[in-house]
Amino acid sequence: MGAFFSLRQVTTHPGNSDIPDILEMSVGYVKIGLFYERNKYMLETNTAHKSQIESGEHSFALVDSRSNPAWHSFANKVFDSDSDVSVKDIMDGAKLSNWNVRLDEVAPAFPNHNFISDSYLVVRDNPYTENATDVLSVVGSRYKVVQNEELFAFAENLHDGNPNVKVDSAGSLKDGRIVYGSWSLPNELVLDPQGANDKTNLYLIVWTSHDGSVAVQAAITPVRVRCQNTLNFAMKRAKQSFKIRHTQTAEGRILQAREALGLSVAYFDEFSKEAQELFSREITDKKFSEIIKAIYPKPEKDAKKVALTKWENKVILLDDLYHNSNTNANIKGTAWGALNALTERLDYFRTARKGGESLMAGASGFDPVLTAEKNKIKKAILELTA
Repeated sequence: MGAFFSLRQVTTHPGNSDIPDILEMSVGYVKIGLFYERNKYMLETNTAHKSQIESGEHSFALVDSRSNPAWHSFANKVFDSDSDVSVKDIMDGAKLSNWNVRLDEVAPAFPNHNFISDSYLVVRDNPYTENATDVLSVVGSRYKVVQNEELFAFAENLHDGNPNVKVDSAGSLKDGRIVYGSWSLPNELVLDPQGANDKTNLYLIVWTSHDGSVAVQAAITPVRVRCQNTLNFAMKRAKQSFKIRHTQTAEGRILQAREALGLSVAYFDEFSKEAQELFSREITDKKFSEIIKAIYPKPEKDAKKVALTKWENKVILLDDLYHNSNTNANIKGTAWGALNALTERLDYFRTARKGGESLMAGASGFDPVLTAEKNKIKKAILELTA
């Protein structure tokens, strides 16, 4: 089993030695209650994730760096940032190599059942236990297996095309049903270099499933350095995500790699323009309050007390993230600051309640529900601050 390694040094909050600051991304809120709540969620998530790693429910490896996205908060293998890490290294570290995913007939496993249609078991060799296999799903006869090595061959072509593209992380979720990897791209956005100096880096995420739920897909994912918010927004004139056509030829894979890099440039150009526009829009505290209430309306008078309390807590949290969070200090008073306060809540509070797996999926950009809400928030802020 893989051992759990936290990327962040365990310290204590200066105002209360009993409250562990287990992650550097915990930003030291002025209100101790909110600070504690965030750390409590992350502590619970770390504990749950450790158990999930040890049971083989999911695995994760990464290359360490000075600033890591949200999904880097959980890892069972960390490579030094100065080392030359290959795709094979990261796959081995994440327990993704040599799964030998294949189809087995269902009927022999259930001799007393009559199957009307052709059904097959998707099975893999267990990466933790020798001579053991896992059943990942039941699929139809048209299902086509994609090995983990085939998914990550995409990265080899990115390396061939651009030496500045670096493999960054890899892992699996849902007992091996979802497999993903990320690559850091050389693109960087700096808003107001002489003042706020607010930086956003770019990542390419690829993922697929072994249960038929997800095709081989990729997404361009900007990550704000200071708070590690995942800003995977849709752009009107550039694609943010796309499917990778499955092909056996080396030429086909190279073409796909070049297409992905080309899409990343176009997307980041559009993202940068929109970010600059939001940063240039100054807002008052009153306007920020209006934004919150427009996106998350107050429950009706006849709503249950628990609904009203939940809404009030959400408003208090968002207000605190916007006004008091160190991660927002350099962009407070702008529409860009409002967007990042609301995004930070999604990446680090809402998903953290559901465990490490939810945090990793949501923050790395392949949780469609979370992505849809982020796009809803961005659209509202653009309209309300125009």
